[in-house]
Amino acid sequence: MKKILFILSALSIILILPEMVFAASVPEPSGGLDLTNVIKGIASAMWKIFGLVAIVMFVVSGISFLTAQGEPEKLKKAKDSFIWGVAGVVVAILAYSIVAMVSSLF
Repeated sequence: MKKILFILSALSIILILPEMVFAASVPEPSGGLDLTNVIKGIASAMWKIFGLVAIVMFVVSGISFLTAQGEPEKLKKAKDSFIWGVAGVVVAILAYSIVAMVSSLF
């Protein structure tokens, strides 16, 4: 299991690196940097990172289901990780919605 988590961690880092490189080449907005653009940029980056983490969590949960081999304890652990993954997605969507509503006020 540790080997799988290591491989998934390495894969996620490899997938994030190109995003960091492309972020360095984005031109500055014509109006300069203001709080709204900074908040939108941070929210966009966090949303991408969250999406990657959510996908990795669901893949790990699926692998746990497949390797449980009918053992009730392992099945419960895999089910719990899936439920917490869904809860994390719901919380992230709510957080993103709150940021979008607050930024639309200004």
